[in-house]
Order: sequence, then C-alpha cells, then structure tokens
Amino acid sequence: MFLRLSKYLLIVALATSIGLHWMILQTVAWTTMLAANLSCENFSTAVSNTFDGQHPCCLCKAIAAGKKSEKKSDSALGKLKLEYPSLTKNFRLFGPNIFKPFASENQVAESLCSKPPLPPPR
Repeated sequence: MFLRLSKYLLIVALATSIGLHWMILQTVAWTTMLAANLSCENFSTAVSNTFDGQHPCCLCKAIAAGKKSEKKSDSALGKLKLEYPSLTKNFRLFGPNIFKPFASENQVAESLCSKPPLPPPR
C-alpha cells in the first residue's frame, strides 16, 4: 500500500514540477467557458470567444496571475551565477613517478587453458 501511495505522490510531484497543474486548470477553464458560450452563441462564435484571449473568465485570470507569480520566483533563481576558482597560468598535469609496464604475457589466460580434472568433481 505504501509503495503504491509513494508512486502516486511521485507522479503528482513530477507533474507539479513541470507545470502540468496549470495546463489541467486551463483545460477546465476553457471547457467551462466553451460550455457557457455555447449556451448563448453559435459554435464558431463560441469557440472564437473562448480561445481568442480577449474574453478571459475569472479562472483564466487566476491562472495567469498564478503563472506570473511563479515565474517571478523562478527568475530570482535564474540570476545566480556559478563561480569557479581561477586557475593559475602554469597549470600542469604530472604523471606517476614510477612507471612499470605490464608484462607482455598474460598469466591469467594460461591458467584458464588447463583441462579440468577427470572425472568432474561433484
């Protein structure tokens, strides 16, 4: 039960972090506006009044204000700069003091080539 709940909470957290809640609210607002406009106007006029942006409902205004306040807090975080320590002009990489090349023969491969004992162990 806790595993299922944690999965749902993770989905809700990810959806909120990408702004999916604003899209869902905007869809609800447009659907409500379209239904209200269809009750008193023909289809083409209702659709154009719903999606033209000139006739927002109170929910559309609240969504716009919420998005705007969210962007203000995000823009404050965007002004931070990463600062790196300055490197000296004489930057060099040094190798190890002692260098021993590997042997040309592979001792592990020779030990793997021996035949297994007869009969096989059980």
